[in-house]
Amino acid sequence: MLHGKEWVAITGKPLGATAGAVIFSRGGNAVDAACAMLAATSTMWDTLGWGGETQALIYDPREGKVVGVNGLGVAPTGATVEFFKARGEQYPPEYGPLAAVTPGTPGALMVMLAEFGTMSLAEVLEPAMQMAAGYPIEAAQANNMERRREILARWPSSKRVFLPHFDDSDPAMRAAPSPGEIFRQPDLLRTLEKLVESEQEALAAGRDRATAIMAAYERFYRGDVAEEIVRSTREAGGLMTMADLDRWQVYLEEPVSTPYKGLDVYKLTHWVQGPVMLQALNILENLDLAELGYNSAGYIHALYQAMNLAFADRDFYYGDPYAPPEEPI
Repeated sequence: MLHGKEWVAITGKPLGATAGAVIFSRGGNAVDAACAMLAATSTMWDTLGWGGETQALIYDPREGKVVGVNGLGVAPTGATVEFFKARGEQYPPEYGPLAAVTPGTPGALMVMLAEFGTMSLAEVLEPAMQMAAGYPIEAAQANNMERRREILARWPSSKRVFLPHFDDSDPAMRAAPSPGEIFRQPDLLRTLEKLVESEQEALAAGRDRATAIMAAYERFYRGDVAEEIVRSTREAGGLMTMADLDRWQVYLEEPVSTPYKGLDVYKLTHWVQGPVMLQALNILENLDLAELGYNSAGYIHALYQAMNLAFADRDFYYGDPYAPPEEPI
């Protein structure tokens, strides 16, 4: 159990939590810290990455309500059923440019920071930029990159970044960085610098904090950063277009919630599987779980069956709330 009097910064990575602690120590609020942690952990390319999606629940004390943040990437317009069938594929591939969706994390981070934070983009990106310039990579990720070397080596840019020691003449030689080696990502650093540049230019022109952050958003999804995403993705065989990036957006939305034994529990809605937990709680509230005994056979069976029912509804009903048909959530 971890306790904090003023704040708690939690991620699955110590360096990510350190980024949050730095922001709190400089007077940032919870969203400032969360954005810094998101940026830092995305720079570590483990479970999260800058090309991925972001989901968040934020309590807004000004309005006294919980807000859902939908930063889910979507497939490019060319990724149709017909396109993949013409290639002889039943499904999109698991890896590579044809598996890619529009990057959601940068946009969601900037929208969250503009709407609910207090700091500048430059301040919350500082830890991630320091890491992109070079940090001692942890063993878990270094070894993960080495294990996946055959996949990463399929694309020259991936090989250049993640397998800096790759040697065709010596396949037995380690290609990924070794644990503790300084892992550098200069292209990523330059991208983050461009976002900060756009923010600083807007501030110098008299724009307010939120508008300046959104100037960086504009550059990422509609400016030269977007152009490079499209160029490099298509060069590698992907389908991304400028229109795909331009149309993509972050949704600030009403989350779903249910009372459970005196607590109000909130989850993101049915574009993810969040409501499954609420459905399971609604079923379990009718049972006396304490009487069954924690982790007893009866307790585990009750949870398992409640989750079975909830997940069955997920598989049948859940979908994109921004595209028809309307789901009966």
